[in-house]
Amino acid sequence: MCFAAALHLMSCQADEKEKKAEPGAGLASEHPPKESTTGANAVKSEAPDAHTKTEPGYAFPNEDQHRAQSPINIISKNVVKGENKNISFAFHSNISAAENLGHTVQIDFKEGSTCIANGKNYASRQFHFHTPSEHLIDGVTYPMEMHIVNVISDSNKTASYLVVSVLFKMGSENPFIKEFLDKVPNKEDKNELKAGEVKLEDLLAEIPKNELSAYYTYNGSLTTPPYTESVEWIILKHVVEASEEQIITIEKLEGNNARHVQALHERKVFGQ
Repeated sequence: MCFAAALHLMSCQADEKEKKAEPGAGLASEHPPKESTTGANAVKSEAPDAHTKTEPGYAFPNEDQHRAQSPINIISKNVVKGENKNISFAFHSNISAAENLGHTVQIDFKEGSTCIANGKNYASRQFHFHTPSEHLIDGVTYPMEMHIVNVISDSNKTASYLVVSVLFKMGSENPFIKEFLDKVPNKEDKNELKAGEVKLEDLLAEIPKNELSAYYTYNGSLTTPPYTESVEWIILKHVVEASEEQIITIEKLEGNNARHVQALHERKVFGQ
């Protein structure tokens, strides 16, 4: 499958490169209550109807060594509006499986799926969900966030990631989510999908073409261990609708898996 859209994207590469780590999804509860603490830097999921799970904690003991972490709270009035590059942003992808990983709902791309951005060809790995959203906009938390994870490695096998974030609000039933939601196993397992059953372009087609160029971008990290600081984030400004039932169903499968927001430090968020 192929989907292409024009984006005015600031070309900003991560300052730090760490060793390759496969991106995962899902983390600890956001702002966990005291009684949820299970030990040093670990918390429990407390989502209604979710199985109790212990996940890695959301904070580093020495923050000074990790100054480009994600997610963040994006303050729109502080977003830098600079000269952006007009680039082609395209997905060429097929979706092969739906997984329940216990801590997240993940949909896998078939090997050979790609995302082209900044003139670079990234391998598209998977997309997964966080309930509630990990990124905040002006302090507002959305009920769900989807991350499309793409990776490229240099000659030294050092990985750089491009992660496209889509925020969701409660509203009408989402046709794209309907394509795979009943195919996600109720317990930790994986279901293979037939070619064409789930199409990423069906999600992106819900966003008006004139709004596909509206985004926030910044350099950050994976939001799951080992929190690699080599991620270029793109957070689309358009908030997509999904039904209350769809969002609650995903939350029941994965629990509250949003990482706590991290300090911005000297980084800047770019947009238009």
